[in-house]
Amino acid sequence: MSSPPPPPARRYDLDWIRVAAFMLLILYHVGMFYVPWDYHVNSPRPVEALEPIMMLTNPWRMTLLFLVSGCATRFMADSFAVQGKGRLALAGSRTLRLLPPLLFGMFVIVPPQSYYEILEAAQAMGISDPAHGPVLQDFWVRYATASGHWCDADGCLITPTYNHLWFVAYLLIYSLALALLLLVPGVRAGLQRIADRAFQGWGLVVWPLAWLFAIRWTLAPIFEVNHAIVGDWYNHALSFAAFLFGFLTARSEPARQTFMRLRWPALAIALMSWAGWATYAWVYRDTAIPPDGLREVMRLVYAADQWAFIVAILGFGARWLNHGGPVLRYLTVGVFPFYIAHQTVTVVAGHHLAKLGLPLGVEATLLVAITALGCVLTYEVARRIGWFGLLLGVKPQPRARPVQAANRPPLPA
Repeated sequence: MSSPPPPPARRYDLDWIRVAAFMLLILYHVGMFYVPWDYHVNSPRPVEALEPIMMLTNPWRMTLLFLVSGCATRFMADSFAVQGKGRLALAGSRTLRLLPPLLFGMFVIVPPQSYYEILEAAQAMGISDPAHGPVLQDFWVRYATASGHWCDADGCLITPTYNHLWFVAYLLIYSLALALLLLVPGVRAGLQRIADRAFQGWGLVVWPLAWLFAIRWTLAPIFEVNHAIVGDWYNHALSFAAFLFGFLTARSEPARQTFMRLRWPALAIALMSWAGWATYAWVYRDTAIPPDGLREVMRLVYAADQWAFIVAILGFGARWLNHGGPVLRYLTVGVFPFYIAHQTVTVVAGHHLAKLGLPLGVEATLLVAITALGCVLTYEVARRIGWFGLLLGVKPQPRARPVQAANRPPLPA
């Protein structure tokens, strides 16, 4: 029996998928301004037709991000092992890369989002000029010291908050948990043996799907996703499992080959599942209550949508995205500061653009363009300010040395 081919020295496909997943998330948050869903600020001209399109990515976009982040963490851990660094190097590296932007984001990047959220809520309650009244007086001090009392019919805004940076907080927690787990002798090898046996052939599809269905059936009805760390048990079971799966399968050539082989069937299943659950969500989007039996069936359909799209993306990526280049080198580092800054740019620009009365298409195009420009400017500033770039997610790059590009691991999230 011939042995499987060795895995590529560098997984450019995972780099491209990570970049694309972040870009998709940025576009999604622009879309959130226009759909009639709860968001920090909303357009006065909502577009209901966007809802099915937004639902296309809802089940899997964040799960995919945690998965590819787990892959990147695997390459980082292996790189540290080759360099002979201690077992705590992974925890130190992840903390240095993730904690500064999380704290900076909470106290500098995110506050404008809360400001405009409070401003629009106050205006909706009939307060004519909240920006110059007591509602937002000494806003930042009250925001940072948790002394503000900003409440409406939907509840109260508790500050300081991390808003979209919950992903960074969770990724830091999962990275540290994994680093501690790897300190236990034999754990890494044991987990890898289990993964190598379980995730072979159709097991790569069946077992993750079974897990997604099980937690969707048992945990999701009890623990609503809240991004608050505490009590977010369904989200943890979903996201940490995806992160761990990425870590254990990143270097598996059989897994890569299986993803490629199953990409077309997975895409067909994904599209059919999306059509089913998006129709279900659209029909019951208001006050109608679905039958219990239908609701349970849709949990399975949602899980199938989740995993089938991820399998298809990983499969098509492995087949077609195995090339680097200057664009990928730029975006691999740049996409993290893009993510840190993008939602604040979208919220502020969306609030002010809505007041201009522009044609909706023009307004939306400008909002996308302004968000993109704000992201690029953030990265260009971050890469030029040395160690302060860590506050925006950019680690200072060492001076260029003659290193074979094929031997460098993908840069992590």
